[in-house]
Amino acid sequence: MKKTAGIAAGLAIVTASLGAADAPVNWEKNCASCHGKDGKGETKAGRKADVKDLTNATYQASFTDEQMFKQIKEGMKDKNGKEKMKAFGGTLSDEEIKALVAFVRGLKK
Repeated sequence: MKKTAGIAAGLAIVTASLGAADAPVNWEKNCASCHGKDGKGETKAGRKADVKDLTNATYQASFTDEQMFKQIKEGMKDKNGKEKMKAFGGTLSDEEIKALVAFVRGLKK
């Protein structure tokens, strides 16, 4: 019984580590086209969607990790209900989204 619990705990740690390792890949694949590789949002799509500069410490201080997680998972809509950012809850696991949140926090200057 103890051996099984140890194996399960080990797998959870490995899975969490893999999610963190995948964050740069997931960023490049799912986020960089709007937010830019550097997070500044200086892309054609980013300017069109009025994407904010994620390297800006003041902007980053304006939202919590929980809010960011929810926006990544559920997407964002503007005041008129038009999709501003698509939801990634069907594409990324909760662990992958948590890793992206940590990745974005690392973009802060």
